[in-house]
Amino acid sequence: MDVIHNIVSQLFDWIQSLGYFGIMLGLMLEVIPSEIVLAYGGFLVSQGNINFFGAMIFGTVGGVLAQLFIYWIGRYGGRPVLERYGKYILIQKKHIDHSEEWFRRYGTGVIFTARFVPVVRHAISIPAGITKMHTGKFIMLTTLAVIPWTALFIYLGMILGDQWEHIDEKAAPYIMPILLVALALMIIYVLIKWMNARKKKGSVE
Repeated sequence: MDVIHNIVSQLFDWIQSLGYFGIMLGLMLEVIPSEIVLAYGGFLVSQGNINFFGAMIFGTVGGVLAQLFIYWIGRYGGRPVLERYGKYILIQKKHIDHSEEWFRRYGTGVIFTARFVPVVRHAISIPAGITKMHTGKFIMLTTLAVIPWTALFIYLGMILGDQWEHIDEKAAPYIMPILLVALALMIIYVLIKWMNARKKKGSVE
C-alpha cells in the first residue's frame, strides 16, 4: 500500500507542477478516477495556483479526449482488445457488458445521459466506437455531459480545499439529483424515439 500511495502522491505532484496541462493529462491517462483529478484541480484553484475557468477548459478537454481514446479503441480494436487491456484504464468486463446493453436499448442518445450513471458512465464510449457512431456526434454529446461534471467536481474541490481527498462524501448529495435528472432525460429521449418510430410505422401503413 505504501508503494501505491507514493505513486499516487507523485502523480499529484506531477499534476500540480504542470498546472492546467497536468489536469488535462491526468484525465486523459485515466490512472486516477476523473472525480479525484478534478477535485484536486479545485484544490489548486483554492490555493491560487490556477484559476477556475482555466481548470474548466483543460478539464473538459482532458475528459473528452479520454473518452475519445476509448471510443477509438472500440472502433479500431473492438471488444477483445478492451477486455484484455481495459483494466489499465479502469474498465472491467462488467462495465463493457452494461454499457453495451444500454447502447443497444437506448441508442446513440445515451452517450449524454449515461455519463452521469455509475458503472456505465466510464465505459459507454466502448459500444459507440464498436458500432462506429459518427465521431462528431459522439464528441458533441460527450462534451455536453463532461462540462457540468467537470464544473461540479472542480467547484467541490475548491470548497473542500485541503480536505479535497474527501470528495466522495462531499459529492454524494449532489450525485443523486444529477442521476435523477439524467434518468429523466433518458426517459424523455426514449419516449421521443418510440413516438417517432410509431409515426414512421403509421406513415408506412
